[in-house]
Amino acid sequence: MEFRKNDCFSVVIEDMGNDGEGIGKVDGFTVFVKDGIVGDHLLIKLTKIKKNYAYARIEKVEIPSPFRTIPRCPIHKQCGGCQIQALDYMEQLEFKQRKVINHLVRIGGFEQDRIERSMDSIIGMEEPYRYRNKAQYPVGRDKDGNIITGFYAGRTHVIIPVEDCMIGSEKNAKILNIVKKYMQENCVTPYDELTHKGEIRHILIRIGQDTDEIMVSLVINGKKLPKEEMLIQLLREIKGMTSISISSNTEKTNVIMGKEIRLLWGSEFITDRIGSVIFRISPLSFFQVNSIQTEKLYRTALEYADLQGGETVWDLYCGIGTISLFMAQKAAKVYGVEIVPEAIRDARENAKLNQMDNVTFFVGKAEEILPEKYESEKIHADVIVVDPPRKGCDQACLETILKMMPEKVVYVSCDSSTLARDLKILCENAYEIKKIRAVDQFCHTVHVECVTLLQRIDT
Repeated sequence: MEFRKNDCFSVVIEDMGNDGEGIGKVDGFTVFVKDGIVGDHLLIKLTKIKKNYAYARIEKVEIPSPFRTIPRCPIHKQCGGCQIQALDYMEQLEFKQRKVINHLVRIGGFEQDRIERSMDSIIGMEEPYRYRNKAQYPVGRDKDGNIITGFYAGRTHVIIPVEDCMIGSEKNAKILNIVKKYMQENCVTPYDELTHKGEIRHILIRIGQDTDEIMVSLVINGKKLPKEEMLIQLLREIKGMTSISISSNTEKTNVIMGKEIRLLWGSEFITDRIGSVIFRISPLSFFQVNSIQTEKLYRTALEYADLQGGETVWDLYCGIGTISLFMAQKAAKVYGVEIVPEAIRDARENAKLNQMDNVTFFVGKAEEILPEKYESEKIHADVIVVDPPRKGCDQACLETILKMMPEKVVYVSCDSSTLARDLKILCENAYEIKKIRAVDQFCHTVHVECVTLLQRIDT
């Protein structure tokens, strides 16, 4: 059968892909359907044809899946940020659990039975909305010239107008409206990527989940805004406002934040708490966006490390020291490594803030600092914790872990495909998987965090 773009077919969704797309077959030909859910009977229209598969969009839901639900967000399809919001939440958790298992089996080469025996049940949320403590809104104009804020549609820089995102704080809408009012009344223009003109590029909002402290940082195409005092006065009316700043970014770039931050009012940071540990968070700090689940994630990592009080722990890719300080509550000594100097500055301040003097932080690449310390100082680790970016651990970092041979490795991952790749290397060389647990850090999206405990085989 020959398939053409815009052909329409009826299809039953039999599975879901890693990016949340539905998978069905037309005469044995695989079709990936955006927003399709397992069990859906759909009328679809083909949008792109490849040699062995095709992509399609939904024209009509003929018979909805029993797992299909009505999303709270009215524009979830256009926005695309919450790829699986139309899927029942308990099924979302099942989808993510399966995703982790599939990656470990297909990419890591592990036996499925053994992985399933090692898997603890995924940790979900009681209320999987309003969980994000951070939002970055691009600013632009709609077709009628009105100032809008929102999110980029998938794989584009077209702004979908959004004020009240259902996974963000309800306070965000009030802040956005204040900024837009200030812009309109003072002829402040939104940034235009094509002409590199205009003043306000993005609005960054951070809110302390535990403290309710609010930070607003405006990313601007310049050094100063007109009538900044008026903006400060308007924002200060919001209860909890703690920090107002300007981030100067005059580059032609997709990077959101500029390197230079100028405080307009209040403190340079806000504070938040994860468990009993307090953290200072600046505009450039990396801090997990879901504080409620982050505590569960780090408690799982601490539980897997099973520290008895005398251990030396190395925490690689440590950021502002979140996991390091969690481990320091139970370890004799913790060393953290992070490439971003500002993050290490925050980490050191956080250690002081929590009166923890058994933590030392180093600035640099984990794949350079760890081998250097091992070769020159013959450092020792009872436990190594890694929490790398989505690309996973660097090869040199994995090689040094295998040279140091700590009793345990606790791997915290935000991408189960690179996790599987790295675990394959470690488990081919003297380690075995003891426990794995997924944590739903990003509800309604396809992303999932995961904690894995590796034990040295000879212990």
